[in-house]
Amino acid sequence: MKNSNERWNISNESLKKPLVFLILFLSIGIWRWKASGNTFYLFNFGYIGLSISIGMFLNGALPKKHKSWGRRITQLLVGCYMLIFLGIINRENMQLEGFFIYFMLGIFEAATLHYFVAKIVGPLIFGRGWCGYACWTAMVLDLLPYKIPKEGRVKKFGVIRYIHFFLSLIVVLIIWSTFGSQNFGKHHMIELYMLLGGNIIYYVVGISLAYVLKDNRAFCKYVCPIPVIQKLTSPFSVMKIEIDANKCVDCGVCEKVCPMNVKLLTYKNEGKRILSSECINCQTCANVCPKSAIKSTFKFDVSFTEQLNYKDK
Repeated sequence: MKNSNERWNISNESLKKPLVFLILFLSIGIWRWKASGNTFYLFNFGYIGLSISIGMFLNGALPKKHKSWGRRITQLLVGCYMLIFLGIINRENMQLEGFFIYFMLGIFEAATLHYFVAKIVGPLIFGRGWCGYACWTAMVLDLLPYKIPKEGRVKKFGVIRYIHFFLSLIVVLIIWSTFGSQNFGKHHMIELYMLLGGNIIYYVVGISLAYVLKDNRAFCKYVCPIPVIQKLTSPFSVMKIEIDANKCVDCGVCEKVCPMNVKLLTYKNEGKRILSSECINCQTCANVCPKSAIKSTFKFDVSFTEQLNYKDK
């Protein structure tokens, strides 16, 4: 007979959270449909919500050794949709530069709506879950061979993401002043060029860093500008990882496999949930815990102190 780790777990526990997230995204779709009269919002948020819910369900229901496929499936479903369908086919620049452009135009759709839901307000609920489940850059980077970082973080490299954020804004302002606002807006070719060019650079830099630093998520830790926005609201997230101190045996496996180098056991020993804004809620730690002591919980707590493993000097 198979043990519990080798069987599917279809239960209220594996169904409840996916249904909550599906209802949440459908509610956003209905809100935007009613406000704009555009039924596309129902499809858009319904599709994204369903994709996330499928991944969350599979992560909870699959046998332990296959749980990571839930998140990978969601990454592919959402990442390809955002990049290929919305980005390349519909010419919506869903990157940071697109957000700046739409914000400057005063348009609340496409990139501005995406950032509002996924990267400004959304992190109040699910933290940096976008980075773990839906980012199209990480969708590719997570396929590389360095899922477990070989070493800790390089402490001073983190400033690069802030430089990148402000350089992106400066580039948009320069292009804006050169071409004028009339050359921006929905479906314009300049947005497609910026999307394609930006993603080519992201993938080249991300893949190169992964191989140089032996870390798939090196780009996320040091270069990606999105955490600059997310880190403002994600510390207040109601959904965070929690380690049950009564079950935990301090084996340290969770910390060893954490792709973001979070000191998980330090938070546990302080009687806290994982309050780091670097946690991407990827569930990697929960999937390897031999005592099933780790899961996502919903509470109200906050901390701006980061407990991270850094590379020895």
